[in-house]
Amino acid sequence: MQFSSRLIEKAVDAFATLPGIGRKTALRLVLHLLKQEKVITGQFTSAVAAMRDGIKECSTCHNYSDNDECQICADPRRERAVVCVVEGVRDLMAIEDTSQYRGLYHILGGVISPIEGVGPGELNIDSLVQRAQKDEIKEVIMAISPTIEGETTIYYLTKKLQPLGIQITVIARGVAFGGDLEYADEVTLGRSIVARVPYESK
Repeated sequence: MQFSSRLIEKAVDAFATLPGIGRKTALRLVLHLLKQEKVITGQFTSAVAAMRDGIKECSTCHNYSDNDECQICADPRRERAVVCVVEGVRDLMAIEDTSQYRGLYHILGGVISPIEGVGPGELNIDSLVQRAQKDEIKEVIMAISPTIEGETTIYYLTKKLQPLGIQITVIARGVAFGGDLEYADEVTLGRSIVARVPYESK
């Protein structure tokens, strides 16, 4: 791909680092921005810079937030005795879109995967156990993608939480094994949350 401008090439290189964006798509985005008024591109770059500089991690659940505590954790209308454990923010958003769940969340930041070099110490597991010890949590829902790594993570978390007398449940298997939670349709995911079942370790 030949460029007449080094500035355009650098912009394309930057866009191409985004997931799912190839160089052709990156070039299309760059050329689109060049056709816009400078005030529009200024608003775009300012919004991205402000997001990156100002975003925080919720001190309770590890969700992205504008403040030290996210809107979900700060909402007094949420059911505080139930915590839904998810891998990442996109899974949380997928469950929220179903409008079938009114409890709290805890974001692990991934799943246990020895092949990828991800052990329990790299995930937000200790903070989950601490929440379970000090808060009045009665149920923890494991809304983790049904993969081998996901099942391993659920098993590990269960061993950590069951001694605290907390009920451990998993989402119903409306989500196919090996599938990613974030890509499940809202109806299927919503029903899986509502029809959750007690976890039974094998």
